[in-house]
Amino acid sequence: MSNHSMGLGDAVRAYLLAHSLRETDVQRRLREETSLLPECEMQIAPEQGQLMRFLAELIGARRALEVGTFTGYSALSVALALPPEGRLVACDVSEVWTQIARRHWREAGVAERIELRLGPALQTLDACLAGGEIGQYDMAFIDADKPNYSRYYERVLRLTRPGGLILIDNTLWGGRVAEPMVDDEDTAAIRILNDRLHVDERITLSMLPVADGLTLIRKR
Repeated sequence: MSNHSMGLGDAVRAYLLAHSLRETDVQRRLREETSLLPECEMQIAPEQGQLMRFLAELIGARRALEVGTFTGYSALSVALALPPEGRLVACDVSEVWTQIARRHWREAGVAERIELRLGPALQTLDACLAGGEIGQYDMAFIDADKPNYSRYYERVLRLTRPGGLILIDNTLWGGRVAEPMVDDEDTAAIRILNDRLHVDERITLSMLPVADGLTLIRKR
């Protein structure tokens, strides 16, 4: 995971943020607090959060799904774009990290739009499927443990409506996916998913060099 965009020099990225980023005070405070954690690299980049909010607004998202919440920046970004009656189901396993998320969601006034489900995400997604939620979500974001990426994708695809949007994070994985000598479990899992997505006729897609690689998927 990366909290800045790949391939951008410091000066160019500073210019990009200065001329594009419209971060709320709560978003900024959440990002700054998260930067003090040992796991701070798991925080998405602010420009990625802004893109996610933009896309949620663009498609008029009302129901959203997130696999991997961490301290809540991505969920906050999307929730800010949802209507007051909108709902985002956020899946995570950490009570500690999501306590930080909950506090900032409350400060931003969007806590009522976010339903946090603590526990293994595969179980949560299977419960959604079993509960009749197939095709009920407008937008989804996957940013969790990499070995389960393909499993998450298949479930999320079923939960997303035709024409809905799925975003998958870390698909360039610091460039390691393009290095043949790198073959750890996480990298291999991302490569497998990237290969599958490229030929998946159920979707249209575009992989962007935003942050650590962000793949945009539209369900056909």
